[in-house]
Amino acid sequence: MHLEEVRTYVTVPPTGIGGSFWVFVEIATDDGITGVGECYGVPFSGDVVEAMVADTFERFIEGEDPHHLESMYRRAYSAGFTQRPDLSMMGIFSGIEMAIWDILGKIHDVPVYELLGGRFHERLRTYSYLYPTETDQFGNVAESYPDVYHEGDAAAECALHFLDLGFTAIKQDPVGPYSFQGGRELSLAELDRAEYSIRRIREAVGDRADILFGTHGQMTTGSAIRLAKRLEPYDPLWFEEPCPPDQIDGIGEVAASTSIPVAAGERLTTRKEFYELLKAGVRVLQPNVGRSGGLWETKKIAAVAELFNAQVAPHIYCGPVAHAAATHLSFTLPNFLILETIQSDFHDSVVLEPLTWDAGWMARPTKPGLGVELNHEVLQEHPYETGGRLHLEMTQTPLDSNNAKLSSELE
Repeated sequence: MHLEEVRTYVTVPPTGIGGSFWVFVEIATDDGITGVGECYGVPFSGDVVEAMVADTFERFIEGEDPHHLESMYRRAYSAGFTQRPDLSMMGIFSGIEMAIWDILGKIHDVPVYELLGGRFHERLRTYSYLYPTETDQFGNVAESYPDVYHEGDAAAECALHFLDLGFTAIKQDPVGPYSFQGGRELSLAELDRAEYSIRRIREAVGDRADILFGTHGQMTTGSAIRLAKRLEPYDPLWFEEPCPPDQIDGIGEVAASTSIPVAAGERLTTRKEFYELLKAGVRVLQPNVGRSGGLWETKKIAAVAELFNAQVAPHIYCGPVAHAAATHLSFTLPNFLILETIQSDFHDSVVLEPLTWDAGWMARPTKPGLGVELNHEVLQEHPYETGGRLHLEMTQTPLDSNNAKLSSELE
């Protein structure tokens, strides 16, 4: 048996929740077994990513025995005489590798987690961002709906909705937008807004739910420390990516200055970069299996984390295939903490049968492979247009800290 063909599908979720587009791959063997994967966050337009998938498969994967994952990983990791962490290559390879694991599960007639060390957990605790709740059938937000991202009162009301769904942990990030300039100093108005938001959420949920505080790496080290001091009284489960991902020392300074555990990793790849986070003092790693190097590499990342007494909380801001892969991996990890999840009708519609999720917990998959298959009809109805938006984008103008209560920063 060998890997014979790859097909790529780029689709646009109408909600925008989970990114501007998703890249799914299907790989077929010479005897007709097909596996599905998902590439996460490659910073090029969808049509370019599609060409990158085809080129990588032809160079390093085509004709290989699907069991030889270590050799395939080393070829991709070393592509073009690089032999170092490369976010784009690992995003491409991760989706391909995910599909190969799906094939292996089908070959051996077991769920993928059984091939990764076997099931360790009975079920998985999950969390969700506070997404607007007044939406149409595909999750499009009603124009009149309150801004749950920046208005503390609306965020608190929304948190209660997610508790009613069964979640015992919710995440909020009120300090955006996200600027290309790197770390910036938050204004007093932004600091006040963030503190008010977490205070209102804590008052609403009490001890019924953990609060996860995200920031997407927006701050200088000093600004992050100032914000952490304001957040400490409300006991968040973690303070996420307080500085840009290339500022590992700065993230470490923040970790050393606060009682809140620091989490990071959604924009990193391979065990080398996650090892640097662990050395800096980060104790919650957030790899995305569609970018971090695939399931096998992320299993190694989790093993390294155990040596630092650190935990793993896989990042999910993408489509349902990467979600499925992260679910299988998470079931095998002794140091698993919690899994990000996105529940929407469109996420469920792009696969023929979605994962089983119930009241804030992910149930154990039982089908061979990853247990999901693409719904090609839905994918065709939501195609990506050449040169469209990137998966995620940043504000292309510098943001100042002028302390304005009302400004374009909230637009």
